Amino acid sequence: MRAIAVSFSTFLWLHSSRDLTPLTNRPVFDLEDWPLIAPLPSYGRGRDEPGPRYSNFIGGSNLTDVTISGYNGTINGQGQVWWDKFHAKQLDYTRGYLLELLYSRDIIISNVTFVDAPSWNLHPTYCTNVTISGVTILAPVHSPNTDGIDPDSSSHVKIEDCYIVSGDDCIAVKSGWDEYGIKFNMPSQHIVVRRLTCISPTSAMIALGSEMSGGIQDVRVEDNTAIDTESAVRIKSGVGRGGFVRDVFVRRLSLHTMKWVFWMTGNYGQHPDNSSDPKALPEVTGINYRDVFAENVTMAGRMEGIPNDPYTGICMSNITAQLAPKAKKLQWNCTDVQGVASGVSPEPCPELGAEGKPCTFPEEELVIGPPELPKCTY
Repeated sequence: MRAIAVSFSTFLWLHSSRDLTPLTNRPVFDLEDWPLIAPLPSYGRGRDEPGPRYSNFIGGSNLTDVTISGYNGTINGQGQVWWDKFHAKQLDYTRGYLLELLYSRDIIISNVTFVDAPSWNLHPTYCTNVTISGVTILAPVHSPNTDGIDPDSSSHVKIEDCYIVSGDDCIAVKSGWDEYGIKFNMPSQHIVVRRLTCISPTSAMIALGSEMSGGIQDVRVEDNTAIDTESAVRIKSGVGRGGFVRDVFVRRLSLHTMKWVFWMTGNYGQHPDNSSDPKALPEVTGINYRDVFAENVTMAGRMEGIPNDPYTGICMSNITAQLAPKAKKLQWNCTDVQGVASGVSPEPCPELGAEGKPCTFPEEELVIGPPELPKCTY
């Protein structure tokens, strides 16, 4: 058994290089300081580019009892140089993440600020029993792929009381990419996201996918706020993904300035290679939304399933979307979806028009992490 505990008072600086040359005699940024690491087996390649990946800013594997906590200390990924090289197509491999933990369990990340990640910020992958609480994540809203928190093929994950400003999805639940995720076969499940505040003008508050080929199930989202965010809880999938997204429960959202309140995408076309199976169709069912208030909305819903593979079991109840001054005339655009609705304004599309009862939300509490977070001492 291995354990790690890191405490921050004000600031932590990590440098990955083993080169002992004085810093004044070395270039400010050198890709050789970032050795290559293997791609994740559930992805088969790097997310940006084929082959291996640049190493992460902070990483660990096969750990037990991991605590990263402090008095809102800061971990700064200094991502601008990575973003510039990414935009200029000067990177041969995929950017590393600010913090990635693999095959680990009993993880607590609390009261820490993460700033300017090279790419994704927090990436617990193949992990169990993860608590992320009181975390602040900050990146420019146009920085590329700076997802906030991405639980990936992980189980029993609790994300609560976090504040995220991001250039991509604030939360993105994932489970592997196409045939690699199908073969690895490790779902993300039993996930709680509550009391989150998200700002992301070009992405979702919470995304399920698009890499969801190992499956996503039992996701509970409640008491969250989004401000100037493209969509609320978005499902992203496509032909070749396989897998499933099911038993998703959403309630008590407060949304302010949204392009789409509800967005499901069945045509997400990015694939790792040419080996994706066109017969690998995802199953999307049991998606519940209730008690949602949104204002300054451009369009209430864009709901796109897959031909001959409709998204089913969608439930919406007690939902109000107040329109922006320049809102779209067509408020719902629905294809290949089936569901019921009650107390929804504006009136939903016919595919969701059947009268339903108030949508369900599990009342039993998921047991994740300790009942009280530990306090770090020196």
